[in-house]
Order: sequence, then C-alpha cells, then structure tokens
Amino acid sequence: MEQPVWAKTPPPGAYPGPERRERKPVLGLRFRDFDTAQAAQYILTTKRGADEGAGLFVTPNIQHIALGRRDLEFGQAMASAQILVADGFPVYRFARLRGLFLPGRVTGREVVEHMFADPAALVGHRGYFVVDSEETARGLENWAAEKFPGFALCTHVPPFGFEHNVEHCLALVDDINRFGTSLLFMGVGAPKSEVFVYRYSAILPSCWALCVGQSMRLLIGKTRPPPALIVRLNLEWLWRLVLEPGRMLRRYVPSAIGFVHAALSDLAWTWQQSRALRSNPTTPAGPEHGAKG
Repeated sequence: MEQPVWAKTPPPGAYPGPERRERKPVLGLRFRDFDTAQAAQYILTTKRGADEGAGLFVTPNIQHIALGRRDLEFGQAMASAQILVADGFPVYRFARLRGLFLPGRVTGREVVEHMFADPAALVGHRGYFVVDSEETARGLENWAAEKFPGFALCTHVPPFGFEHNVEHCLALVDDINRFGTSLLFMGVGAPKSEVFVYRYSAILPSCWALCVGQSMRLLIGKTRPPPALIVRLNLEWLWRLVLEPGRMLRRYVPSAIGFVHAALSDLAWTWQQSRALRSNPTTPAGPEHGAKG
C-alpha cells in the first residue's frame, strides 16, 4: 500500500527552533499537547529566532483534513506548522483514539480570546491583520485603539484571489516586514491563509503567523458567537449550519466524507506499518514508529 500524502514525513524545515517537540503523527500531522491558555501564552512569550522566519499556527478541523487530501500544497503547509492543535471535535477524538495525549480541543477563537484577555501581555507586540473585508479592518482598528493602547496594529484587505497574484503577495510580504510584525493574523480562511504563510515563510519576519479564520470578527462582535451550551456540547458546526444552512451544507458534507476517508487511510497505513515491523523487527522505524508520543 502506497503511503498517503497526508501521512508522509513532514517536509524539510518543519518544526525549526526551540519550540520543536517530536510527536507521533496522526493524519500526517504532529499535534502539540497545549491547552488553550498554554498555546496563547507560548505565542505571546516565545520569540522566534532571527533566521527562523514565520512560525505557523494552525487549528485543523475536518475541513482542513479533507482539503489536505486534495490539495498537496495545503497538506504540506499544515505538516510544516510549528504549532498544530486540534480544533475540530472529530479530529481531537480521532487523535485520542490513536493514542495521542491531548488535553482537549483548542479552537482558534479561544486562543485569540486568551491572547487579548490581558492588555499588558500585548504591550510591545506589533500585530498585522490580513482580513476579509473593510468592515472587519475598521472594526479591528477602532477596537484596538480603545482597548489596547500599547499594541500596534495594521490591517490589510487583499483582493479576491490574491494568493494567485505573486506581485501582490510579495508586496504584502514587504508591508508585513516594514511594519515590524511580531504577530501575523491571517483571517481570510483555509487554505489561502496557510498556503500564503507556507509559500513566503522564509521572507516573512520572524513572527508567529496565526491562521484563525473568522476569529477576529467574533472577537470584535461582527459575527454572532455560539451560546456557551453549544460550545460545551461541541456543536458549533450545528450553530453555523442554522445561521448559514446553504453554505455550511456545501462545506460540511464533502468535509465529513473526506475526513472519514483520511481517518480510514491513516488507520490502514498504521496497521500495515505495525504488521511490517512485527514481521521484520530489524526494519528501521518509519515516520510514526520513530517518533516519540
């Protein structure tokens, strides 16, 4: 059985720097055992090395896993991330089923909320926000000016399809560098956010790049958050389905099918590797068996 793309060893350059910790791959991804507060604290207090470029922070859900099966570059972008935490409940439960210790789900929204819970923790940071609309950009600027006087902020609204325009992307990279960015927030959705950071990480500043979708709109009140009970029951997907039934159905159905295929392939590949190792104990460990859990 050929090794699936999403189960392959992360590409060269994955996990650089002092934050590296080798862990057993699940669905081809090496998840960190951070809870929400730990992830937020780590990003705020761990400085990237001068030559490390942008450190990617991704919160995969079933849509990410399904997209990673079809889009090789997006799969490589996720595999190269310095910090991966399980956002989607099915992703989290599958990782636990595979024997990986994770303290719980960690959503991008909750990490961003923790980061902005204490204004003092943001003093000295410079945040660059790539967002979906002028409404979001103006809302962020007004919100930050009122609540975070020690936090420098810059916003950018890219045109539709910007990820295919190399000239625009290079100009955006230059602007992010000129601003002296320490925190880069990508709020234009997957796979555009992750692929942009992956393509240009070497020439982006030594910052943390958080791909957090609509989290910024939730933070400033432009999007209605799910009730606490819905979050506690891990039913955010149902809440979004009620708010936007047509769009969410078109997203959730192929994502669910893709995730099931990815999970079955991951289990089959793991079983095959374990069987090969038992039949020939002298065989060098593959990418899973050579990792520390």
